[in-house]
Amino acid sequence: MNKAELIDAIAEKANASKAATAVLLSATLEAIAEALVKGENVQLIGFGTFSVSERAARTGRNPQTGKELKIAAKSVARFKAGAALSTAMNPAKAKTAAKATAKKK
Repeated sequence: MNKAELIDAIAEKANASKAATAVLLSATLEAIAEALVKGENVQLIGFGTFSVSERAARTGRNPQTGKELKIAAKSVARFKAGAALSTAMNPAKAKTAAKATAKKK
């Protein structure tokens, strides 16, 4: 799903115009990006958490020449799915976990 398809889906579910939905989605993504740039986490309960992680500098290798090169340290965005999202994506696994928890009691 790309951004245009996401806007269409949100607009349909919210019974809103596509133009208004596009503005709100852009504002949401901008707010998340600004928080990550500041080094803050963005936690959406039931969906997941966006966070910033530091990747250390390292030595890499050019696959064409085999020559070593230095890769600089950098900050990267991470996303960890929340429990509700994980359960929705893996319903069979959730049922197995529920059975295992029930047996322990």
